[in-house]
Amino acid sequence: MEIQTKAMGTVSIVEKQIIHLNEGFLGFPGYHDFALIDAVQKPFVWVQCLEDVNLAFLAVDPFLFRADYEINIDDADVAALNVESPSDVLVFALVTIPSDGSPVTANLQGPLIINKKNNKAMQAIHPDPKWNTKHDIAAELAAARERHPC
Repeated sequence: MEIQTKAMGTVSIVEKQIIHLNEGFLGFPGYHDFALIDAVQKPFVWVQCLEDVNLAFLAVDPFLFRADYEINIDDADVAALNVESPSDVLVFALVTIPSDGSPVTANLQGPLIINKKNNKAMQAIHPDPKWNTKHDIAAELAAARERHPC
């Protein structure tokens, strides 16, 4: 199927790229269906709303820059997504690219959790104060290289 996107114009997607958020994203509760589309800039992914072409989020796998990232999802959320195994789950952090040139950040406090077996998804709120909404991706990668030089 072809869809209109905010960043890439018309693109073709398949059904397995579509996720459904029962409650939408924080601040966007009325939007429920999104497509995951690889961005031109790897390793980023677009989370494109299917109900409003102007609503799209850039996301990234948080484990790429924070190997120690942990998410604690309560049992009710696990049940709502019908997760049977941790291997069923994909996790993305929403990315902010400020227009003023300040650092690109990732929201590790409110990750997007997806059950890749049924494409049910939700934005979880992480209660651990270690994870906030503005993790500097470049700084995190530099710190990881210092801790584990090649």
